[in-house]
Amino acid sequence: MFNSPSVIVGLEIGTSKICAVVGEVNESDELNITGIGQCRSRGVRKGEIVDSGRAEEDIRVAIAEAEQMADVEIRSVYLGVTGSHIASLVNRGVHPVVSADREISNDDVEDAIKNAKAVRLPADNEILHATRHHFMVDGQEGIVDPVGMLGSRVEIDMHVIHGNINRLQNPIRSVKNLQLEVDSVVFNGLAAALSVLTPEQRRMGALVIDIGGGVTNYIVYGGGAIKHAGVLAVGGDHLTNDLAYGLKVPLKRAEQLKVDYGAALVTDSIRGQTVTTVAELGLPSKTINLEHLQHIMSLRVEEMFQLIEQEIAAAGLLNYLSAGVVLCGGASRVPRIQEAAERVFQLPVTLGRANSISGIKSALDQPEFATAIGLVRFGSFQEKRKPRATSLGSVIKETFFSFRDRKSVV
Repeated sequence: MFNSPSVIVGLEIGTSKICAVVGEVNESDELNITGIGQCRSRGVRKGEIVDSGRAEEDIRVAIAEAEQMADVEIRSVYLGVTGSHIASLVNRGVHPVVSADREISNDDVEDAIKNAKAVRLPADNEILHATRHHFMVDGQEGIVDPVGMLGSRVEIDMHVIHGNINRLQNPIRSVKNLQLEVDSVVFNGLAAALSVLTPEQRRMGALVIDIGGGVTNYIVYGGGAIKHAGVLAVGGDHLTNDLAYGLKVPLKRAEQLKVDYGAALVTDSIRGQTVTTVAELGLPSKTINLEHLQHIMSLRVEEMFQLIEQEIAAAGLLNYLSAGVVLCGGASRVPRIQEAAERVFQLPVTLGRANSISGIKSALDQPEFATAIGLVRFGSFQEKRKPRATSLGSVIKETFFSFRDRKSVV
């Protein structure tokens, strides 16, 4: 029913492309990418399926291409999900130590964790991931294991990523209609971070921004744990839309102009320069001011980063980002986008690439494959914890993780 135990498949259903990545875990527990399949996405808008028929056709093409390259038969996938409905929160669990000698027991710790898991979510929302931070004992932070310590109160924070059940079911149903099983559902922002961040960066603190075609996923790590995550309903396609509107050209032509001349900041060398588009298919030629083109793009990119920066600052997390900002996703290829991000965040910004993974070099070096490769890495963590039971929670309708008994996997 399932792939070979050593074969793991990540499936990203994106706004611009459908991508399936096949990986294998060798005897040394090292992850090796063996196959990639992709197809232009037609039935997805802002990271969510709007035309299931077309989306399923595209998924089938991507899966078939990945099967052929890796020479395997794919039966199950780790499915990446996103959408503006996905959000995160931190819930604190507190437990008073009532023993006479004030020594903290395993039961005290379990009760604190249980209290942290009592999360109030919006109606129709379900938990995707729940990871716990370090413990606190009488206000002392950073406690890894409080059992045996003396104290009157044990506390722990639980970070929860959640989303709307019905909207998460749509991609699952499309995958299952193709006679594929869903091993787990994974937030795309988490997958991207697992791909591009090293353990040291996660410990130091870093912000990963995954800029896709229709949405931008972001996630903050600090002290090795997830501190915040979210989705911004703006992506590379919005740059194209802005150009089409501002330059008064069709979308197809705006996309080509973006690719050929676009930049996230106005380049001094192009000031005063113009380019004339070729007349075709009944469309007249048009002279485009390149400075105006890049100015339009720079405004949208700046706004996108400012919205994320404001949310991270409101959460009090900017001081956690000692390792800076890491960009990935297809739109992170826009020239000078790292400089634009540095201006907003006032932090070092790098372009993310998959780390500690071997295999197809062309994919590992391309930021647009970060999420799909991260889904495979997430799957490799899960495979190490087999047999799958309730260690990460049971699955609603064999698909969604419930909150019961879930432990951190990142």
